[in-house]
Parts: sequence; C-alpha cells; structure tokens
Amino acid sequence: MTRASRLKACLCSLGILLSSGHTLAADITVSAAASLTNAFKDIASAYQQQYPQDKIKLNFGASGSLLQQIQQGAPVDVFASADQATMNQAQSKGLINPSQRTDFVRNTLVLITPKNNRAGIHQLHDLTQAKVQHIAIGQPSSVPAGRYAQAALQQQQLWQPLTTKLVNATNVRQALDYVAKDEAEAGFVFGTDAALIPDQIHVVLTVPTDVISYPIAPTANSKEPATARRFIQFIRSEAGQHILTRYGFRPVQ
Repeated sequence: MTRASRLKACLCSLGILLSSGHTLAADITVSAAASLTNAFKDIASAYQQQYPQDKIKLNFGASGSLLQQIQQGAPVDVFASADQATMNQAQSKGLINPSQRTDFVRNTLVLITPKNNRAGIHQLHDLTQAKVQHIAIGQPSSVPAGRYAQAALQQQQLWQPLTTKLVNATNVRQALDYVAKDEAEAGFVFGTDAALIPDQIHVVLTVPTDVISYPIAPTANSKEPATARRFIQFIRSEAGQHILTRYGFRPVQ
C-alpha cells in the first residue's frame, strides 16, 4: 500500500468513527462552588462511566475565588457558581459563553449551631446575646453564602450589631467546619452543606432570602467546548438532577 493509500484509509476510518457517534477523548477542568463538592464528584463519576473517553478534573472553592482564577488565566472549561452575581461578573468580563449560560439547581440558606446548641439560639435575633461570641460566615466579598447571610442580617438590622462577632471563612465548607468543631456558636451555610453532617450540627432555621439559584456555563477560552457543553447537558439530565436532588439541592422551576 502506498503512503497516499494509507493516508486515505486512515481518513476514511476517522470519518467512520465520527459518523458512528463516537467522539475523541477530551480532558476538561470544571471549577465549581464549594457547596457542590460532593454532588459534582458523583456527577463526574457517573458522567465518565457514560463517556469513558473524557476525563473531568474538578476544582472547588468560593465562587469569587474561582472567578479570580479564571480571570488570571487558569485553564478552566466549565464554571459553576453558587450565585448569579458572580456569574454576572464573569459574563461582563467576557470570561464565559453567555449564550450557553443556564441555571441548573437551587439551594437554601440555613442558620446552624453545634449539635448541643448551648447558646440556646432559636432565631436570628438570638445572635445578639452576649453568650454568642463567634458566628461563622463566608467572606461576603467572595463567598455567596456569606453574601446571602449579610443581606438577610441587614434586612433585620442585625448586620452592624453582629459585626464584631463574625468569623470570616474562605468558603462555605469552612464555615460549616467551624460550627461542627464547636469553634463558633452559630454559622450560616447552605442547606445542602448542613445536610452532610446532621449528627454534628443543628439547623435552627431556614433564613429568608431571595431565590438562591446556581448558574453554569462554558468558559470563553475553553479548549474543549464540545465536551464542556456535553458535561453541562449531563448535569441538567435526569441522571445529573437525580444526584443533585440526593444531596438536597432543589430543581430549577
């Protein structure tokens, strides 16, 4: 067989492979809010079982910190934020593909205490008691859960009175950890975070907030846009939504 014939045969084989529905292997990095850690690990595992040619690298952190990483050139293909404000910033900076941005899940904000609740906290105003000295909260400038908590406290005229008691966490999981280890008398986390360790913390109440919806989008500079879109589609599929629901997330209505 001549060299030209071999090349023709290879191209023909490639054409057959592509037309038969198979896709070439691709590796993508997904940067997702810390509150999605457990669910996205399961989703990535389920996705790779269905698409074994792909590899998913997961990167978790505070939504604002992830945005800064993308802005500084981190090689990210998919961005999932725990709030609209952070994704709006990403869109305004041209860091995501806005036409493929979509909301995929909802959450709630809860006030928690250690399991013993020694401070006797039953409502937001109880946080002003002298025996409450430490309140764990995600840094509002970068952590959506902290931003939601700040808005809720401001609405109740409690933000300023509680400022000296606030213990800023780098992400919502750190705030959860502070309370679970009894290093804070109370804290604000997402409902899905609290559900992970019900034996270590007590949920006092669900905090009234605006709708907490999570957006997701491919990044503008993704080198694997087709795979990024496929992963997002899987998250929105029945299989992906089932995993999210299992971890306490609520479907987008």
